[in-house]
Amino acid sequence: MPRTRTQANPRYAVVWAVLNAELDRRAATDGAPAHVVDAGGGTGGFAVPLAKAGHRVTVVDPSPDALAALARRAAERDVADRITAYQGDADDLPNLVEPGTADVVLCHSVLEVVDDPARTLAAVAAALRPGGCASVLVANRVATVLARALAGHFGQAQDALSGDLEPRRYDLEALAALVTKAGLAPERWHGVRVLADLVPGAVVDVEPDALEALVALELALAERPPYRDIATQLHVLARR
Repeated sequence: MPRTRTQANPRYAVVWAVLNAELDRRAATDGAPAHVVDAGGGTGGFAVPLAKAGHRVTVVDPSPDALAALARRAAERDVADRITAYQGDADDLPNLVEPGTADVVLCHSVLEVVDDPARTLAAVAAALRPGGCASVLVANRVATVLARALAGHFGQAQDALSGDLEPRRYDLEALAALVTKAGLAPERWHGVRVLADLVPGAVVDVEPDALEALVALELALAERPPYRDIATQLHVLARR
């Protein structure tokens, strides 16, 4: 899959690298376009590039405004025929997507806000065909504690540490327990935005090769503790 500007963004580079590798592996096996379900896919930041690459994408999102923006973006990129959109929550997947038909399900920045994260991940798992995988991205509790403390918000840092902050935050252990309970087997863990939120934008704008170097460094640190463990977000690729 050719890399787009979105995929070259250091904030998303790690997730795109993992998805590209998974979709390339699948294409080498059977050659057919993948069926990707994006739960909470919003305006199509992932859906549109995936459709542009030839995959069939189903987006489920509760916001009619986000879905309207998705429709406009899909039309502009000439991929409207490859994207199906439904208004609904991630928990509604069993009613909107035929069980066992998705090759990949994206569940990005969703578990923080749903009523029942375990139920949501069970719906994600049910949508997957055997051997399919889920890409799960969540806010990292460790990073939140550090960020709140460094900003002088010590009470909020304590709340994040004890798990009392809303939207929710996760650590590796809590996320692993949820994923496993849903019947998914974690394969790879990544830190997302290890450095991307810390490097001033002026540095990337001024230095000609800085953006490419930052992306390369994000990819290099993504699976390496302790860098992975303090990233803004945690990502797991888990297989049914």
